[in-house]
Amino acid sequence: MAIETRSGTNWQSDELDVIVADYFAMLKAELARENYVKAHHSKKLIAQLGRSHRSVEFKHGNISAVLERMGLPWIRGYRPRENFQKAIFPAIDRYLVKHPEVLKPPAMRGVLRSPDDSIFIEPPPVVELPEKVNKDLQRLVRKYDPATRDQHNRSLGDAGERFVVGVEIQRLKAAKRGDLAEKVRWVAKEDGDGAGYDVHSFEPSGEERLLEVKTTNGSARTPFFLSRNECSLAEERPNEFRIYRVHLFATERLIFKIAPPLRNSLELRTEVWRAGFVHRVGGVDAAY
Repeated sequence: MAIETRSGTNWQSDELDVIVADYFAMLKAELARENYVKAHHSKKLIAQLGRSHRSVEFKHGNISAVLERMGLPWIRGYRPRENFQKAIFPAIDRYLVKHPEVLKPPAMRGVLRSPDDSIFIEPPPVVELPEKVNKDLQRLVRKYDPATRDQHNRSLGDAGERFVVGVEIQRLKAAKRGDLAEKVRWVAKEDGDGAGYDVHSFEPSGEERLLEVKTTNGSARTPFFLSRNECSLAEERPNEFRIYRVHLFATERLIFKIAPPLRNSLELRTEVWRAGFVHRVGGVDAAY
């Protein structure tokens, strides 16, 4: 049995494959609400890999950090640590290629938080990463594209919007504005998409709120798509428009708000171009 024989050296691919597979085994048990003991897993890894307890625990945190950025669940007991060894990215990629079922949305379960806790939190802080590490991480995130996964998951989007409608009604009732709570509308459901927002709500003072709901089972950092219509409405009605970023939906269900101007909080990149045929109108080319 090896004891810390590799201590102080970089983790090799074979070691990373072992710890990544073991991490996902623990994560599967956690999502299924099955009992498991982290200490037992760590002890086995220490003996198998010849790494210290501290090194194993830190690598667990690295895996959590990558999964957080990829919009995937991670083990809550291993807080994300972003001082990455770049070799962790291909190790996670290798595992996901062999186990694509991990990318499927987890089952919707009861909220894990106490009902007395506030569901509204502050937006995630900016985290600076070395340029090379950041590029490797972005490449992995793009490959598994959490924004597209969430966008195509219509049932998740509907569930998030329904959740926000309930939150807004309860918020207004708690503020003694039952009259406004009765006026909260699920616009996307009642009128269809296209308004540029999903829920029509209010502040207790009576001010309108046009809420665009973006829901993910991933973390607060998970990227998402915005339509041109949503961005335009944010510019036209900045006082009323808000994005409600609903995250960790399958487990905790937390929300943070984003107010215009959106570029103060978000990096907006063009992902898709609309292509129209050019027509000549009064001697001037115009695309439709």
